[in-house]
Amino acid sequence: MPYVNIKITREGATAEQKAALIKGATDLLVEVLGKNPATTVVVIDEVEMEHWGIGGLPVEQYRQKIASNPPKG
Repeated sequence: MPYVNIKITREGATAEQKAALIKGATDLLVEVLGKNPATTVVVIDEVEMEHWGIGGLPVEQYRQKIASNPPKG
């Protein structure tokens, strides 16, 4: 029984978007590993922005940094 945990920042993902994530993750496990969709569990956790960090910065500050200095290449 596969268990998939998707974590996203809490920024207003709609019910339709979440349903698409659940279907997409389930379909991928069926296609790649031949798993039974009836026993595939997908959980979406929404994390407050101030509780998520990237590169040593809160995600909002990280995004501002990247926006003002995009990576080259």
